[in-house]
Amino acid sequence: MPTEIKMPQLGESVHEGTIGRWLKQPGEAVAKYEPLVEVITDKVNVEMPSPSAGLLRAILVAEGETVVVGTAIAVIDEQGGAAVQGAAVPATASVPPAAARSADDGERRAPARPRPEGVKLTPLVRRLAEEHRLSAQELAGLSGTGEGGRITKDDVLRYLDARASAPRPAEAAAPASAGGDQLHRLSPLRRAIAERMTRSKREIPHAYGIIEADVTGIVRHREAHKAAWSAREGVNISITAFIVCAAARALRAFPMVNSTFTADGVLYKQAINLGVGVAVPDGLIVPVIKDADRKPVVAVAKELARLSTRAREGTLTLEEVSGGTFTLTNAGVFGSVMSMPIINHPQAAILATDAIVRRPVVVGEGIAVREMMYLGLAFDHRIFDGAVGMQFLGHIKQQVEGFTPVGDSPEF
Repeated sequence: MPTEIKMPQLGESVHEGTIGRWLKQPGEAVAKYEPLVEVITDKVNVEMPSPSAGLLRAILVAEGETVVVGTAIAVIDEQGGAAVQGAAVPATASVPPAAARSADDGERRAPARPRPEGVKLTPLVRRLAEEHRLSAQELAGLSGTGEGGRITKDDVLRYLDARASAPRPAEAAAPASAGGDQLHRLSPLRRAIAERMTRSKREIPHAYGIIEADVTGIVRHREAHKAAWSAREGVNISITAFIVCAAARALRAFPMVNSTFTADGVLYKQAINLGVGVAVPDGLIVPVIKDADRKPVVAVAKELARLSTRAREGTLTLEEVSGGTFTLTNAGVFGSVMSMPIINHPQAAILATDAIVRRPVVVGEGIAVREMMYLGLAFDHRIFDGAVGMQFLGHIKQQVEGFTPVGDSPEF
């Protein structure tokens, strides 16, 4: 009995998904709950399990294509299965992802590279392997340093560095494109981010506010105790963890900033779930710290470390990227000193934390060298005005400048 497999709803604010990679091909048997396809959104990559057992009869959506939730993406014959695993499948019954023709340039995609037997690869590692055209044999020959021998991104990058430095036989030069320009196809994640950011700027009237904060007290206290904290807690307690806690408290004081605009009015969110942007090779992933206002600095630091690692490994779950009510983006780690970020639709605002810079500042009647940083807020002007935005930033500023630790504790 043919059963349509449809694009699932991957989170409350996710209305579409991109087919990243088919893990089964037409004619292959599929067990119930066995991973069938990798689905990519602007939030996360997930391996979608098959809702039923049978024979994969047809693939309806090619790799790289984006479709809305509820669209049929494949057909499974539930009367098939192991008994008909070798049954022939008409070529016209599917859209083979490896041979899908691009409508805009007439080129064919390179065939999907096989996954080596017995080696489990994360979506991030698979994308790296495909981008650099690593064969299944090359991947199988890597020694994984991850948990249980899993191949990590660093393992692949080390191998690529070694391969690039090794002498290779002369190869025919690839034909140069006109004028030396090169077209780089968007990855599914990059395309999803582009579409989401375009929607945010199109639908949300952005307004901005920037405030300067003196974080000297936090910086000096952290420098004095970070080694002891790391030994005691098993994690690096970054400045970002302090800012997250301060922002969560400010959200509690200004619930309008922790809201969403709807056609019926402004929806105030009860939970304070703070997303933190993490840079990955294809773009930006935003894992979410749930109930951030209830967590102390140490707990937030541990969550940041765990979620950041999982984001870079491509192993985040849907739960770990869903439910965000506010976002923090830390452009300062890349040297930015003043940012104007785009709101993570459909949230009300996003906070940018920039680089901490040592510079002379007037203190009282004198001048002192202080650790200074800018905090920038982009907000939905339909929900609140600049006065609320600056009061919100002022609340964060007051906390970080008034930081008075007790003993060697990192807590406010």
